Amino acid sequence: MASVPSLASTVQQRLADALSAALPEAGPADPLLRRSDRADFQANGILALAKKLKGNPRELATQVVAAVDRGDTLQEIEVSGPGFLNVTVTDRAITETLAARAADDRLGVPYNPSAGTTVIDYAQPNVAKEMHVGHLRSAVIGAAMVEILEFTGEKVIRRHHIGDWGTQFGMLIQYLLEHPHELDHKDGERVSGEEAMSSLNRLYKASRALFDSDEEFKARSRDRVVALQSGDEETLALWQRFVDESKIYFYSVFDKLDMEIQDPDVVGESGYNDMLAETCRLLEESGVAVRSEGALCVFFDDVKGPDGNPTPLIVQKSNGGFGYAATDLSAIRDRVGNLAADTLVYVVDVRQSLHFKMVFETARRAGWLDERTQAVQLAFGTVLGADGKPFKTRAGETVRLEDLLDEAVDRATAVVRDKAAKVGLSESEITENGRFVGIGAIKYADLSTSAVRDYKFDLDQMVSLNGDTSVYLQYAYARIRSILRKAGDRVPAAHPELELAPAERALGLHLDRFAETVAEVAAGYEPHKLAAYLYQLASHLTTFYDQCQVLSDENPAEVVENRLLLIELTARTLQQGMALLGIRTPERL
Repeated sequence: MASVPSLASTVQQRLADALSAALPEAGPADPLLRRSDRADFQANGILALAKKLKGNPRELATQVVAAVDRGDTLQEIEVSGPGFLNVTVTDRAITETLAARAADDRLGVPYNPSAGTTVIDYAQPNVAKEMHVGHLRSAVIGAAMVEILEFTGEKVIRRHHIGDWGTQFGMLIQYLLEHPHELDHKDGERVSGEEAMSSLNRLYKASRALFDSDEEFKARSRDRVVALQSGDEETLALWQRFVDESKIYFYSVFDKLDMEIQDPDVVGESGYNDMLAETCRLLEESGVAVRSEGALCVFFDDVKGPDGNPTPLIVQKSNGGFGYAATDLSAIRDRVGNLAADTLVYVVDVRQSLHFKMVFETARRAGWLDERTQAVQLAFGTVLGADGKPFKTRAGETVRLEDLLDEAVDRATAVVRDKAAKVGLSESEITENGRFVGIGAIKYADLSTSAVRDYKFDLDQMVSLNGDTSVYLQYAYARIRSILRKAGDRVPAAHPELELAPAERALGLHLDRFAETVAEVAAGYEPHKLAAYLYQLASHLTTFYDQCQVLSDENPAEVVENRLLLIELTARTLQQGMALLGIRTPERL
């Protein structure tokens, strides 16, 4: 189905046509329309036109009002202040627009006409290491942006740049070579993520203890790093066992997060090994990078250390080893050259901003990024504890991500169970809904905060039925589904001839904003704006319930059907919006 024009776009076009008709000397002009608290919309563009035409803005505004084709859309246009236009749309226009959205599978959200290919780099755990709370934001924010961009028509390629290379693997591989059964599984036995991580932890601690106490083992481990980097088959086979065991663990954690990770999307640091030498050669030959004290470096005028001297991006160390920069630059070459990406999005901690600023600028100087291909860091802040400091256990250790998710599900299940008797939920529904509510609570708390800001992790608040939480939105959705089940043979239907109550108008006008909100969120990589929209939608719904009964026998059938249309469209918008954030909406809560 063709996309449904929003009321905002219809009003914008009517005013633009009126501007051209009333003030042809101004040429094509933008009314600068925005949503307003004083009316439904306010147009501010006439002030700028008045300066250009050297005219009185109120007089010009009056001319424009006289030229507007109101049709069935515009109820009132009032000149306000120094030349603003306050615009009120008709109830008929609201209902007809909502009916068109309700008839569309995509709720009137158009595909982006300039959609291209985006590679999103997110969810980057490290091989042979436990995932902790610091891995949460990259995974949750990245997964939401994947869903949002794909919904707008973008081709999205997922990339999980796992830490699967480096000197620590010499120690691990050498230990496994000398203790070959440490990662063995019984034939046909399915290993859980917890068991896989337990094996890796045990092996890491044992190999570290030997490395620190045995000089000969330490020497063998360092030789093993050389063998790994030179592609020795036996060494690579053992390295692969660590990667495979770690994936069992990673995937179990992502499964708890209700996120799907596909094997082909996991391209770690090792995936770019064959490109590193060429990346360095291209940078040196083009003069983008220069040798400084034996290292290959890129310098920047605006990046200086505490001593005031330039701080370079080191692409290759003086001993010939490659740093993160070489891998990140090689990844850019691959993503632009082989994957044909128009946009590269990196969902990475804000503390790495300087590194990525230098990497992106180096890639631009080398010609791997240009005006047609951009790279963006979607930087995120830190998860804080209740004390406002980085989230730690009471013992001062980093919080394991699995423990956090399990506790959220436990708390949420208690909340669900508390109300389960009223709804008649079975034990299996309580368990499933507890998972959806708990994981949704964590995701929403993260996504409802601007990514770059730190946020406090407060599980009690996250699973609260009141306030700006996912549970509030999930209950709003479930309540609508309950009403629709009770409606019996009364079905949602549009009645444009009806006058709308103030709460109906407010809810309808907010529903009309869904498409523009999705477009804004996709363009700016700002999922928190979608979360804010959904919370406001649920708040409008609460006001609507207080003021407008839906299934009252005292209401004419037309009023009941029109209100059923309103709440059904609200439910579908909540469900679609939450799905874009990676959050489930149970039918009964």
